[in-house]
Amino acid sequence: MDWTLEVVVLPVSDIDRAVEFYRDKVGFHLDHNTTNEHMHVVQLTPPGSGCSIVIGDLPSQREMAPGSMRGLQLVVSDARAAREELVGRGVDASEITVFDERDGGTFFGFSDPDGNTWAVQELKVRAEKPLIPLEARGRFGEE
Repeated sequence: MDWTLEVVVLPVSDIDRAVEFYRDKVGFHLDHNTTNEHMHVVQLTPPGSGCSIVIGDLPSQREMAPGSMRGLQLVVSDARAAREELVGRGVDASEITVFDERDGGTFFGFSDPDGNTWAVQELKVRAEKPLIPLEARGRFGEE
């Protein structure tokens, strides 16, 4: 039996500001933005990912302090191109650090407006062997 990690709850102080950051600056897909008299919950997914982030105001989401999530990790096939893309959209990204010349040893990072931190790791192999094959995508309109 598979046990897949598909959602990570991310604590934020302003849902609309977080949506704008993750959708417009980081480039996550907006899967849904649900508001009713009981809740406001938003799900966003990085391109090519099987795992999404969820932000909102449900009681379980308010148990964590905004900005308290540390070291979430994204993987890209080209760290320099990814960093340039984020910086071009107004994200304050750290410089690239190469800890090891082998594939997987190159990183940079960024924070969201609340201070939740992200590491971005370069795995060049993902260009040839994506974690989710292109033909298996399309859940949210990805190509």
